Amino acid sequence: MNYNLALSDDILLSIEKPERYIGNEVNSIMKDKKAVDIRFAMCFPDVYEIGMSHLGIQILYGMFNSFEDVWCERVYSPWLDMDEVLRKEGIPLFALESQEPVKDFDFLGFTLQYEMCYTNILQILDLSKIPLLAKDRTWDHPIVIGGGPCTYNPEPIADFFDIFYIGEGETRYREIFDYYKKCKADGTSREDFLHACAKMPGIYVPGLYNVEYKEDGTIKSMLPIYDDVPKTIKKEMCLEISDVFYPTKPVVPYIKITQDRVVLEIMRGCIRGCRFCQAGQLYKPLREKDVEHLKELAIESLKNTGYEEISLSSLSSSDYSKLPELIDFLIKSCNERKVNISLPSLRIDAFSLDVMSKVQDVKKSSLTFAPEAGTQRMRDVINKGLTEEDILRGSHEAFLGGWNKVKLYFMLGLPTETDDDILGIGEIANKVAAEYFETVPKEKRNGRTIDIVASTSFFVPKPFTPFQWAPMNTKEEFLEKANKTRKGIMSQLNQKHIKYNWHEADASMMEGVLARGDRKLCDVILKAYEKSCIFDAWGEYFKFDVWMDTFKECGVDPMFYTVRERSDDEIFPWDILNCGVTKSFLLREWKNALAGNKSSNCRNGCLGCGAASYGVGVCFENKLK
Repeated sequence: MNYNLALSDDILLSIEKPERYIGNEVNSIMKDKKAVDIRFAMCFPDVYEIGMSHLGIQILYGMFNSFEDVWCERVYSPWLDMDEVLRKEGIPLFALESQEPVKDFDFLGFTLQYEMCYTNILQILDLSKIPLLAKDRTWDHPIVIGGGPCTYNPEPIADFFDIFYIGEGETRYREIFDYYKKCKADGTSREDFLHACAKMPGIYVPGLYNVEYKEDGTIKSMLPIYDDVPKTIKKEMCLEISDVFYPTKPVVPYIKITQDRVVLEIMRGCIRGCRFCQAGQLYKPLREKDVEHLKELAIESLKNTGYEEISLSSLSSSDYSKLPELIDFLIKSCNERKVNISLPSLRIDAFSLDVMSKVQDVKKSSLTFAPEAGTQRMRDVINKGLTEEDILRGSHEAFLGGWNKVKLYFMLGLPTETDDDILGIGEIANKVAAEYFETVPKEKRNGRTIDIVASTSFFVPKPFTPFQWAPMNTKEEFLEKANKTRKGIMSQLNQKHIKYNWHEADASMMEGVLARGDRKLCDVILKAYEKSCIFDAWGEYFKFDVWMDTFKECGVDPMFYTVRERSDDEIFPWDILNCGVTKSFLLREWKNALAGNKSSNCRNGCLGCGAASYGVGVCFENKLK
């Protein structure tokens, strides 16, 4: 099969990291385009190194290409130097495998992981020469479809998409592809194809819904324009995740990417009820993969990639019931292959530390705790389920085990936060440092000392969490709180051992607007893109002032979406979707948060969140025993 690059050698030699654009990596899939019926361009709207690290794309890429009649290829946001070249030379954006224009494909699918990538969606469409607005597209253009966590409030980007796929991607695409082929063969109109898709479970076609507003700017109603289209769309979910496709031949890049390792997904969902965490609600209920199946996947993936590291992927790996057995197997297998094991998302307890001491070279690693808040009162509000005693006991065990670097993650701006909660961040960092000096005698430190990095992000209330009703801090309030945190740390006895980092307040405020926005933001995003806003997720390219000017120009107040507290009965832009967790449950948890009441985790007691309606996972563990 011929492999012709879309770009000349001169262009490739003139840009940074040409390997981002040439394709043909190990395990990338080539097909004869004449032998397939459907061509699907799978896009991560950020730079190659970020997109190539995303597990969801690797899963769907492998699954789609396992269909004989489908060829799935990849496309990422061209970096700024390449963006300039494509525009200047008039070269349409191309997919990596065939090096052919994206505009000639049947589908263009975006995974929507982060709100700050929204203008990059328009960059991709624009460079592909595809109309930016869904209403302007015909059968001459791909069907533009979005999936991923941001589709749980797709309204700010509704005008740019033909379809949103709500939920896990393994369940419904075959049906969409088969119907697409039938429509093309029958001469069905594009509009009728989209209308039929809107009747499929998990499929939201925004163009088929009307939004009406009240005088105060809140939503009055969101209703379908046809009687046969559902009023709410329930997320799609894999009921038995050991049986679904999983890639054991992931594409291996030529250059170093963010996650340069085999990723082994051990479960989906989470039993913990952290009230700020969107993923914990969206992916309920917790479903575990069979441990024997995981062992096979791990060995196969390492053999097919040559990677020297394997990482276990989940929201809380410590909660995987067969973790000891899996770890013992991996240690034996990986030691033989000289492969490292990475264990993110562990809770800090004696079991987890024992596991980590087995698999990590303690001289190189740092230990990560996520207390999220500086006081026990605040941790109870967010239902973190972690006490100061847990943190200090975990630190003690870790220092005995040889660790001397600790990362502590906190959030500022949480609901009901007080100055005491803010100053508690410095106090807990100081106590961890003191624990080191008490635990490790001077003669055993070998010239080393404790190294603590305390980091704060700014709290952004997300859809489908108990905090979706909460007001968000202003940029100025965030910065004031970061300053208080810094001063609190500097006042501690062990402050010279503590380094403090904080997130950008501008970007957090913007993320809050896009996370809880409605369709009025489509116009703002389009105009911001026309003013050259792209790569907003990259601090050095985020043009906050341009965004603020654009809001003003469009007559949209960004503060309406951030600092305003919602009434209990307000209709949210995302209420048209059903993530499996009921709004009444989330409201109950919001009230519990305001009262400082803790809730149990799913294994200790069912809270009646609604996810049991799927009939699988942790909701039914006890019944199956």
